[in-house]
Amino acid sequence: MVNIGYRLARFKGKVTRNLYEKNIDQRLRVPIETLTRLNCSVYCLSCPKDFPEQVANIRSFFKYVGIPQTYVIIADGYSSEQRKFLYQLHACIKVIPLPDFIGEQLPQPVYDYAKSNSMGKKLATILSIPMEKTAIYTDSDVLFFPGGKELTQLINTNDSQSYYLPDADPAFDPRILQDTEQDNPVNGGFILFKHQPDWSLAMERFLNLSDPPNYFTEQTMMHLTLHRDDAKPLPKDKYVMGRDDEFIYRDRYAKDSTVLRHYVTPVRHKFWCNWQYLV
Repeated sequence: MVNIGYRLARFKGKVTRNLYEKNIDQRLRVPIETLTRLNCSVYCLSCPKDFPEQVANIRSFFKYVGIPQTYVIIADGYSSEQRKFLYQLHACIKVIPLPDFIGEQLPQPVYDYAKSNSMGKKLATILSIPMEKTAIYTDSDVLFFPGGKELTQLINTNDSQSYYLPDADPAFDPRILQDTEQDNPVNGGFILFKHQPDWSLAMERFLNLSDPPNYFTEQTMMHLTLHRDDAKPLPKDKYVMGRDDEFIYRDRYAKDSTVLRHYVTPVRHKFWCNWQYLV
């Protein structure tokens, strides 16, 4: 039986994304009006194929959460025109090429992983984030909603508690993680760092791998590190990772009380099915 709702949602998402991308220059004519300032920096790794998502991600963060001290896009292949556009979104934007951001200070196996796997690039990026002050890592396929004012409060609270996005469909690299360490899975799509975590155990296990790391190695290392750091999970009903609405038409979580949703690949089309929240 044909799932009409699912097909319509995918079609709507495709059309909306195409329209957003075609008219993306219009975003520069609609400035984000907010007085909210955040005591943090935001970091996001993205590439040219995700350019529309990156623009929507940035603008939704600005509108619903606030303006950070810096919003750093770690650019994996952006053209000069795309970089110029991003700079015009706001004065806090910085665009840094991936090789420049990750430098040469990490262990060589991390760079080898980055050359062979996109998740290796993400690991190298997160390991290179300066943590002198509150820092956020977000994937470009995270969209923010009006409930983001709750995140504003978390960011600006003067404490050292880090937070993570709980995963809904975890997959681990079992070479990195022991069975007793698998509870409360972490999704690496959104992390609020209030201090520098201790990567030593995860890095030790990574460096001792006898075979190459895989797609799940980065997130497994993140999971292990954040739990050793006593990071807390963000509320699942407002910081959404779930994909239980994948095969229905509507986006079950697109509402004013939601803070953010990570639109992973199976539900990526739903990112674009919420025109009222796209800015």
